Amino acid sequence: MSESWHRQPTLEGTRVRLEPLTMEHAPGLLAAVDDAEAIFRWTSVIIEELADAEAFVRAALDDPDRLPYAIVDTRTNAVVGTTSYYGIDPAHRKLVIGYTWLSRAAQGTGVNAESKLLLLRRAFEELGAVRVEWHTDERNAHSRGAIAKLGAEFEGLLRKHRRRRDGSWRTTALFAMTDDDWPLARARLEARVADSSAQP
Repeated sequence: MSESWHRQPTLEGTRVRLEPLTMEHAPGLLAAVDDAEAIFRWTSVIIEELADAEAFVRAALDDPDRLPYAIVDTRTNAVVGTTSYYGIDPAHRKLVIGYTWLSRAAQGTGVNAESKLLLLRRAFEELGAVRVEWHTDERNAHSRGAIAKLGAEFEGLLRKHRRRRDGSWRTTALFAMTDDDWPLARARLEARVADSSAQP
């Protein structure tokens, strides 16, 4: 049923817990910003003080087309970033994963892989999605590499798709994964998560 696409349960993994974002997460988001310029270089926002974090949360919660999550490291119970579903389209059984950022300390630790595994598992296996998309700045090589590593396919460029923080127009790189791609992508992601969970 289409209303289930707009429900937002907590998603629990081994290393990661995705909690529906609330204003109570704002201080944790601020604490997660350990290198603002690097984290937010390619985004339309920047968080440098608590008011910025609160404005970020408020904008996410006010967007009717977005289900935002706080990414919590279960080993420390600390917020290490955020991610969202948006572009939710039950009629065509598709959605977008984005608005994602992680503390620099959490990058490369398996947190992103498990976060995406949880989101993709819900999308394909619980909601019955046939397509999941990602959008990123065409110049953001780190993000493009991370998305491709998930098993998503690059599908092209969307010219003048979004405004950057400096007012310039962003060309967006479009990636997607379909339900046909999911079994292989799931196996690879599960292996990555298992490997990272074995690390001390």
